[in-house]
Amino acid sequence: MTNPTITLHDVSFVLPDGRPLFADLNETLDATRTGLVGRNGVGKSVLARILAGLQPPTTGHCARSGPVHYLAQRVTPPPGSTVADLAGVAESLAALARIEAGGAAGADFERVGDRWDLRERLQAALRRAGLPWLDPATPAARLSGGQAMRVALAGALLSEADFLILDEPSNHLDRPGRLALIDQLRAWPRGLLVISHDRRLLGDMERILELSPQGLRRYGGDYRFYAERKAEEHAQAEQTLARRKHERRREEAALRQQQERQQRRRARGDRHGKQANQARVLLDGQKERSEHSTGKLRRQHAATRERLDERVRAAADNLDDEAAIHLHTPPAPDKAPDRLVHLHRATLPRLTGPAAHLDLSLSGRQRLAVTGANGSGKSTLLRVLAGRLAPLAGECRLPDRRLYLDQHLLDGAPSASALDRLRAANRAATDSDLRMRLAQLGLDADTIVAPRASLSGGERLKAALACVLYADPPPRLLLLDEPGNHLDLPSLNALETLLRAYRGALVVVSHDDAFLARLGLTHELAATDEGWSLTPWHPVERDRS
Repeated sequence: MTNPTITLHDVSFVLPDGRPLFADLNETLDATRTGLVGRNGVGKSVLARILAGLQPPTTGHCARSGPVHYLAQRVTPPPGSTVADLAGVAESLAALARIEAGGAAGADFERVGDRWDLRERLQAALRRAGLPWLDPATPAARLSGGQAMRVALAGALLSEADFLILDEPSNHLDRPGRLALIDQLRAWPRGLLVISHDRRLLGDMERILELSPQGLRRYGGDYRFYAERKAEEHAQAEQTLARRKHERRREEAALRQQQERQQRRRARGDRHGKQANQARVLLDGQKERSEHSTGKLRRQHAATRERLDERVRAAADNLDDEAAIHLHTPPAPDKAPDRLVHLHRATLPRLTGPAAHLDLSLSGRQRLAVTGANGSGKSTLLRVLAGRLAPLAGECRLPDRRLYLDQHLLDGAPSASALDRLRAANRAATDSDLRMRLAQLGLDADTIVAPRASLSGGERLKAALACVLYADPPPRLLLLDEPGNHLDLPSLNALETLLRAYRGALVVVSHDDAFLARLGLTHELAATDEGWSLTPWHPVERDRS
């Protein structure tokens, strides 16, 4: 297919409870590499399934020029499945094996088509994915989450589809895997739609689509172009809102002056009528006319105020404040010892080889990125620094005030609310002050009292970081394991803002270079084949690599 297309015609989707998820979407996707962004919960995955033909829309229809290969963001191999099953080629390989054994079934020849080298192509794809030791018969149960995703991606790239639709494909990939994915997608010759919050991956797209409650909007360019346009739109919307508020204040002042002039005229008329000793019937007539005039003016003023309020509301609706975070200046942790963290000849559990041994000292202001391939021991190291795991040997000294957040951002009891956690972290502040600070982080009144396990990833993140920013006393050491996973772009921006405001020692595990570059890091601790390597942080050099 030389011109693959997917076209949405007035597509809408209504949730089972009757709430509309999106409405009247019209768009055509072609061979242009396209990224789809939007807030979590806005309906990106549902839209992707509609585009792939896996989910019917409530109204409207979707036309496809040819087959679509859809890869969901969670790859869960069924029991008993193999690498070939996960790559989506098991039946074709089985048909090829039967033909090679002398079979002549037409269905087998039809399934194989012209892919007589499918076995070799799969092995080559697995090598490119960094998994050369796998073969088609390898049980999928042996694979980690990241490895399963890489196998599924390899299968997607082997497909004969006109279109690939990938939902958060880089979530479980390490840095080499993410770079390999970008290279592979560059070589994909047909239609491509990528749902992602990975700014490096989005930076390789040729067009960005944004799904919001207002609909689907196209931005003709990569992520940088999209971000610049969004910033310009935000600035213009802020200016329009400020102008509408100024106009409302000015008009309200004019209305008050008009009302005061009428009241003075009415008072003068009343005094004149009494002084002139007019007949009761004349006075009653004047009073009725005055009251009618006052009522008419009051209705005109009410209509004017409603029109002014509506213009302010419309301007506020156009203001994209998704990432707006208001921070109080957080207290700095008290003076930490020169060595906040001290590992001497430590033997880390669960690891073998050079990475099992580490000497590490951190001061109270160091901000450290822990990097390395999946399975290299990064999360194990964080759990040791958090006191969740003990070294098998060696010396280990840790600060008493530390906070560790895993990838689920649920440190402590999942049933506790954001307010409960912040109240426990800061017993000196009043409830009203704590509620206000949570609200200024973007958490509404219902969210701050809900169990944290019921919150979205972005909401849990803000609740967790509030305990860092506003704890009394604040923790000296903050440990984060892949905090950006499953967060949308506004929540990622909010997280970066929150972490830049934190003044203690920071250790963060992440494969997202764009995220790490915005944290003001001082050092990088890399897990390599030769062991751990601590070096000054150089984000510019990393971006070029």
